Amino acid sequence: MLTGKRIVVTGGTGSLGTVLVRRLLSGKVGTPERVVVFSRDEAKQHAMRLAYEHVSAATDELIYHNYEKLLQFRIGDVRDYAAVGSVLREADLVFNAAALKQVPTCEYFPFEAVQTNILGAENIVRAVREHAFPVETVVGISTDKAAKPVNVMGMSKAIQERIFVSANLDCPSTRFVCARYGNVLASRGSVIPLFHAQIRRGGPVTITTAEMTRFLITLEQSVDTILTAVVEGKPGETYIPRVPAARIAEVAEVLIGDRSVETLVTGVRPGEKTHEILVSEEEGHRTTERGEYYVIHPMLPELQLDAELTGALEREYSSADDVMTKGELGELLRRHSLTLETELAVNEDLLV
Repeated sequence: MLTGKRIVVTGGTGSLGTVLVRRLLSGKVGTPERVVVFSRDEAKQHAMRLAYEHVSAATDELIYHNYEKLLQFRIGDVRDYAAVGSVLREADLVFNAAALKQVPTCEYFPFEAVQTNILGAENIVRAVREHAFPVETVVGISTDKAAKPVNVMGMSKAIQERIFVSANLDCPSTRFVCARYGNVLASRGSVIPLFHAQIRRGGPVTITTAEMTRFLITLEQSVDTILTAVVEGKPGETYIPRVPAARIAEVAEVLIGDRSVETLVTGVRPGEKTHEILVSEEEGHRTTERGEYYVIHPMLPELQLDAELTGALEREYSSADDVMTKGELGELLRRHSLTLETELAVNEDLLV
């Protein structure tokens, strides 16, 4: 489906961005004409370039032939309208993965979150609209925190979703869709790498509250959700993966296993929910099922053109609804090499 497409991934050096780029270059979804990683982190771009060239050190030849390659790198920030306009002028498909996403950071510096998560999205829409760029599709990558938001990160992402949805009216030649998902297993700043580090140090493993639950999704599943939105999504729709949930305290128990490591309850942090919500009660009335996904139809009546709008959910879709057993959780973590034992085995295989 992506053969011959010119693709831009904003925030392409982040946890999701790097996995998305790898999938785009794998050939599994076609061979793009070009994949451009657009981000402001020079060091991460350089490391990513070296990794894809399978070299340990750069040469002038490697760096100065950037624009001749399928994978290209552009330094820039979604906050900068001119930079966004420059990178989008020849794009067919845009994945907006750029985000300020750490909850405490957004609480202490709320306007920084506004500039990246809200104004960055508006810059993409404005560039497409004002320059009449021939962009076919823009995918806004969102978070569970946008549903019934209680923190700045979620509030800014909720507004980002609405900016992209309404853009379908201002830019009728471009399709804007969104993908929303929850806690990504083993992504930077997530709980599993933290638990691993605490267990290696001998504890304690810190949990906020015994009742806390989270949806668990792998980076690959999150990419699946995003690409499904590209293939199937209609203007203004938001794709939600139907994934399992777990109690975070039980995640800690499974990772600790038989080790003599204590747990310490620290309490719910400011701006943190006890349970994740991927679809709010209000959104449930305009949500339908498509295969492995829930699809939220847009609120704007001009975009509600689908006869299938029947309301698949009568209440919010919460991580408290369907929690895995400890046995199911352990199998999930082993299958994705996320226990300490499976992680060590994978690393040993790589060394061999």
